[in-house]
Amino acid sequence: MVAQAILGGQVVIQLLHYWLPVLHACFAQIMFAAILSLAVFTSKWWTEDQPALDDRGGLSIHAIVIINAVVTFLQVFLGAGFRHQDMPIWPHIVGAFAVLGVMIWTAAILRRRFNSSRELTFGCTLLHSMVGTQILLGGAAYWSRLVTQDAPQPMPVMVILTVVHTVFGALLFASSILVVLLCYRLVPRRGTVAVASPTQTAIE
Repeated sequence: MVAQAILGGQVVIQLLHYWLPVLHACFAQIMFAAILSLAVFTSKWWTEDQPALDDRGGLSIHAIVIINAVVTFLQVFLGAGFRHQDMPIWPHIVGAFAVLGVMIWTAAILRRRFNSSRELTFGCTLLHSMVGTQILLGGAAYWSRLVTQDAPQPMPVMVILTVVHTVFGALLFASSILVVLLCYRLVPRRGTVAVASPTQTAIE
């Protein structure tokens, strides 16, 4: 939190120079993910006993969902770079298709391996709905830039669509982090042995 505040101050002092706005935007996503993780770790659901799910497949589900989260975060970086005019649009477009592909792949594997899990089915649906909405918002935000590029100042339609697109980008990254947490809570890592809880041991 302190680091984010310092970055925000430097963005103002340095007048949006030296990639500071991009770093500030990316660190905000990290802070959002950290707060989300704390909320999940301290929830009643996390501390309750949950049935362990068997991961049968080539690449482990933990590696898959981490790849998904990393690709999504890289897209956040590319989007911030374009938004603050530090890079052209094409890396952001390539990144958008990469995120779309990886999320479809991740959701398909979740559905195939863990169709009986309510939580992971929810995660699969969340990824699909969020990435679809974000792609549409991204196209609308870019269209608004094109049609208002000759305006003497930023027009409301461009500002609103850009802000909504940015907010959904944060929610999309948060969704990918939530799926990571769900998988680590419900699916034991390969090579680990489940240990009975004290309650279970007392009953036995």
